[in-house]
Amino acid sequence: MQSSRRSFLITSIGVASTLALSRQAFADAPKVAESDPTAQALGYKLDATQVDKAKFAKYAAGQDCSNCSFYQGKATDAFAPCPMFGGKQVAGKGWCSAYNKKA
Repeated sequence: MQSSRRSFLITSIGVASTLALSRQAFADAPKVAESDPTAQALGYKLDATQVDKAKFAKYAAGQDCSNCSFYQGKATDAFAPCPMFGGKQVAGKGWCSAYNKKA
């Protein structure tokens, strides 16, 4: 009984530590610059209101990274990782042509 309880506690501590460290790693991830080649290819803007609507007709007011299904943060986070940019952080108020409304 002692052994299984000890194993459970050690495993729990390990999982909690891993989650805390991974969250810190996300916080330290670099931010995507508009000059980044991937950002340019996807039309990424730090401020969605600056999107070239002639070039990206898909854009509609109200679309931004914080309400995109790819945004890996809370809607209130200023920046969060995005898999479209290799886990680099995008602005919550940003936009790119990969935008997909969160369900």
